[in-house]
Amino acid sequence: MNAAPGLDFASIPERIQSEVQRAIQRSIKGVEYFSTSGPSLGSTPKDVLHSRGTMNLYHYRPMSDEIYRVPVLIVMATTNRGYILDLVPGQSFIEFLLKRGYDVYMLDWSAPRPEEKTLRMEDYVLDFIPDCVRRVQADSGEQDVSVIGYCFGGVLSLLYGAIHKDGPMKNLICFTTPIDFREMKLFSNFSDRRYFDVDRLVDSVGNVPPEMILSSFEMLRPASRTVSQIQLWENIWNDEFVKSYRMFDRWATDTLPLAGEYFRAITKDLMWDNKLFNDTMSVGGRPAKLDNIKVPILHAVAEHDHIVPYDAAKHLIAKIGSADKEEVMLKGGHVSLVAGANAVKRLWPKLDSWLGKRST
Repeated sequence: MNAAPGLDFASIPERIQSEVQRAIQRSIKGVEYFSTSGPSLGSTPKDVLHSRGTMNLYHYRPMSDEIYRVPVLIVMATTNRGYILDLVPGQSFIEFLLKRGYDVYMLDWSAPRPEEKTLRMEDYVLDFIPDCVRRVQADSGEQDVSVIGYCFGGVLSLLYGAIHKDGPMKNLICFTTPIDFREMKLFSNFSDRRYFDVDRLVDSVGNVPPEMILSSFEMLRPASRTVSQIQLWENIWNDEFVKSYRMFDRWATDTLPLAGEYFRAITKDLMWDNKLFNDTMSVGGRPAKLDNIKVPILHAVAEHDHIVPYDAAKHLIAKIGSADKEEVMLKGGHVSLVAGANAVKRLWPKLDSWLGKRST
């Protein structure tokens, strides 16, 4: 009987031995996975400059002898923790900025308490962000402040900049920031006013639970968690793969609840009426038109972003009133654009090149 084409019988014992060894490694590493904690995240040295309710303002300790004049305030999305930008040494966006000579602050969020269900969009845009900007000014001794907003942190930063058009924002950088909420297809369908009673939800539960928010993200890619767990098992013998998996999986599932009134405003003003895109948005009675923003702006978008599709983000630069504005599209997804090996090589150097010359 002839051997099947391409089958090397001599290699079979070696291949079997290799698979057996890998199966043993999977078992050993599987036990280690469940018996140990993941890598320590968010460990870049920092001080809590101020904390109030759901708001936390951090100042990271310098890592360079020469510091740019203009400090940087990072505004995180209100659904996720800020440590995605400070994973581990060598993969920390915060560490990168510090070593490049930036004075870095971060506005991060804690879970709103039940009594904070009444927090409104006004509290975030007209209170929390301006309060942090003033504290950054006082701490740094500089009046100018550059703002970096990630995802919905970018939306809040845009609203802040549109209302405070005379400063003190010096530069604005947005990562994967939506403005046309009609193009957030699944979220738009999920919150369809014909079927989604946001008033009943908020009036009944107060703060929107994190399980509901996490489920809505996972519905964008229903099989992704199963696929990722299969990939983990197949690669559990690989320490670097496991380390990366644990970092990103922990962050992805570490979802924050949203204050009820704030969620009500997001649903009605942005999802239903698309006011930011239609130039009819106001916060606390103050118009927030994007063409009021005249400062230099960089918008980084991801080629394969399943959370904020390009169609939801692509009109931002056109609507900004600044003459100094740029969009950059990079390979990656919603998270890998800003964190991980691809971000180290692509986004971070681009941001440094753009921001450095505008921070003196």
